[in-house]
Amino acid sequence: MNNNNTRRLASLVLLTALGSQAGATELVYTPINPAFGGNPLNGTWLLNNAQAQNDHEDPAIKDRASALAGTSALERFTSQLESRLLSQLLNNINNGTTGSLQTDAFIINVLDDSGALTIEITDRATGEISEVLVNGLNP
Repeated sequence: MNNNNTRRLASLVLLTALGSQAGATELVYTPINPAFGGNPLNGTWLLNNAQAQNDHEDPAIKDRASALAGTSALERFTSQLESRLLSQLLNNINNGTTGSLQTDAFIINVLDDSGALTIEITDRATGEISEVLVNGLNP
């Protein structure tokens, strides 16, 4: 028993000696996320990690990609040309020039009556007519 007490005393002295050598400091929390006060340079790293873990696929992106892939060069050119001609037709109103444009889908008539602009759009498939009236233009 005497040997057992000696061991206990030696281990107590050793723990006390080691405990007195250890120093403690105050724990300070530093956030990582810049939204909560962390370093702003961490933002890109956090975003990249979040995107790498994101396995959700947006169905709208697939729809847009398939729509673009489904159009031929001729269809894209025709669409751009129709857009350009319509733009030119509307720009000519400043000169007092009116006119019309016919596409596969629409017939567009532009009339300028002393500052009252009327744009008549006819859907060729259904025959439906829409009118846009703009007042106060100075030709």
